[in-house]
Amino acid sequence: MQVSPLLELRSVSKSFGAVNALRNVSLSLYPGRVTALVGDNGAGKSTLVKTLTGVHSPDSGEILFDGKAVRFSSPKEAAEAGIATVFQDLAVCGNLSVAENLFLGRELTTDSWNPLRALRRTRVAEMERKSRELLASLNAKVPSLRNAVETLSGGQRQSVAIARALLGEPRVVILDEPTAALSVGQTAEVLAMIERLRDAGMAILVISHNLADVFRVADDIAVLRLGANSKLFEAKTCSQEQVIAAITGAQWAN
Repeated sequence: MQVSPLLELRSVSKSFGAVNALRNVSLSLYPGRVTALVGDNGAGKSTLVKTLTGVHSPDSGEILFDGKAVRFSSPKEAAEAGIATVFQDLAVCGNLSVAENLFLGRELTTDSWNPLRALRRTRVAEMERKSRELLASLNAKVPSLRNAVETLSGGQRQSVAIARALLGEPRVVILDEPTAALSVGQTAEVLAMIERLRDAGMAILVISHNLADVFRVADDIAVLRLGANSKLFEAKTCSQEQVIAAITGAQWAN
């Protein structure tokens, strides 16, 4: 049975003054598949992600989510629609605990007010329970929910950022350089987590410069070059040499 794309870009262009950051770019993300987006610096990867998630509005072309044309005005609007993004800087608060980071901005509180502080009390135990369940579902190895995130390893921080994105129950997850600066062991844990998200039926977009990681986890590899589509490969039927050729513009990228 033919599966329809969950999220699509169709002939999307975006310019900043005289710079054509995206030129008629098309991309399809499917449920239960990992698509890797690769290309040199300046290829348009960041602009594509920001256009998908409402940071930028496309100058032309269209974005379809679940078959319907959409225009997101902000990342918050995209997240509410079911598109979660974990950027490379992770945006975690080092001085807060794991559970506090997961629920940052959407804390669970009581319905009654504390008259001394004029604030609702946070339901800490419930937040920790939900955090524990979510991290366990990802097989994330975090020593304690009450540890400050600044005490965690890079891989553990990445796990916290991914888990936080999943609290909104997204259907599409975008991961920007999820294994950058991680050790071999931490990288393996994050890639295994991505595989679990795929197996759960989500559509995954991974932006990465690390082709070894790309070939480990991706089903499809989309190459951007100079702001335009270069090649789309099925990972199991292509080589790293072919992908590199598509990235650099070599004539033998077939």
